[in-house]
Amino acid sequence: MQNLVIVDLGSNSVRMAIIEIQPDGKYREVYRTKRDSRLSQGMGTGKVKTLQPAAMNRTIEAMQSFRPHYESLNNVTVMGITTAAVRQASNQRDFVQRVSEEVGIDLRILSGDEEAYYDYLGVASRLQIEDCLIVDIGGASCELINVEKGEQTHLISLPFGAVNLSEQFHLNDWIAAEDLFTAQVYLSKRLRDVWWLKDAIHKPLVLLGGANRTLARISRKQQQYLHVEDIHGYQLKTDTIYQLFESLIKVNLATRKRISGLESGRADIIIGGVLPLVTLLQLLDSDRVIFSESGVREGIISEFIEKRHK
Repeated sequence: MQNLVIVDLGSNSVRMAIIEIQPDGKYREVYRTKRDSRLSQGMGTGKVKTLQPAAMNRTIEAMQSFRPHYESLNNVTVMGITTAAVRQASNQRDFVQRVSEEVGIDLRILSGDEEAYYDYLGVASRLQIEDCLIVDIGGASCELINVEKGEQTHLISLPFGAVNLSEQFHLNDWIAAEDLFTAQVYLSKRLRDVWWLKDAIHKPLVLLGGANRTLARISRKQQQYLHVEDIHGYQLKTDTIYQLFESLIKVNLATRKRISGLESGRADIIIGGVLPLVTLLQLLDSDRVIFSESGVREGIISEFIEKRHK
């Protein structure tokens, strides 16, 4: 048996998963944890983006807290991956070096296309998908993957997400109409520039990312499901998404923090995280969304096992 440890540095949180892999290629996740680190906080909205010292320190501290969970394991491979925040940072080399020296993990910075492709692999390994648009809204990027007859045909990573949209358009507390309008005009223009999105018109959206999953948890809380976190394969109609979004933008930050199913640490970025989804639903005239718990990590696991068996 082999143990694979994946430490995933996102723009908003750091996650670790420990996976047991059997000789026949079957695997199971035996432990998962996460820490909010807001790595992309304060990077700026201009062409030059810089990881801030406090954000780097929080992230490294979180990674160090994970070490006791895997250091005593036998036959272990530790894999560190990171995405948009580090990918976009002018000081990425300094941060990667610090992680290597202080945590002992050599980070792999995924390109936007790699992140999107692993999203596709992860979804395809756990959901029966034929025709859909996969949408992964993270803290600092948004990945879109068009799927036809189960195969990805186009993919792209766009440099906006829950954290940087919230900072750029002041979507943290009370939502001013002009800020919301400006943000939606910006998103509409960026999305209309993706020419192949016309192929996704009327398709259901398969949703990944923290903001999207938060919507699912809020909905399941409202419907009084026993297992609120069991969102894999959960579906919502577009009108329900619009109603949930309306309920979020009508209240201030303090009130959003009290919404059942919404983590208080995510309340200040939830509007920026959901707005790309709402804009896409309007642009594509999609009638429903499907939530997936599988994404980049599961895609990397699938690739790791395939390479090992080859």
